[in-house]
Amino acid sequence: MSGLSQVADKNFDEEIVHSAMPAMVEFWAEWCQPCKVMMPMIEELVKKYQGKIKFAQMNVAENPKTPARFGIRNIPTLMFFKGGEVEKTIVGAYPSSLLDEELKKLLWTSHEKGLL
Repeated sequence: MSGLSQVADKNFDEEIVHSAMPAMVEFWAEWCQPCKVMMPMIEELVKKYQGKIKFAQMNVAENPKTPARFGIRNIPTLMFFKGGEVEKTIVGAYPSSLLDEELKKLLWTSHEKGLL
């Protein structure tokens, strides 16, 4: 889907940590049923926040270094980044309305800190 990029160990820092805009990354795997359940919700949020928040996914089976670096042990895990730092981590399936609230907070604090 447009607006939802795939990141790998080799480009994670460039694409996410050093991103000028806030970012949300979903750590997932093909076999993860809750990840599949969350996908339509994430696609809707990508549409809603396109151009304001960078959205990406990382397949943990294909990219083990980055999940290990951030201590990810369960999936799905969503990580919210701002200014090169992890702002929030959510483990497990999460309702769309609560994800939307977290994204609003991420944008609000980005504006407050002059990052946008």
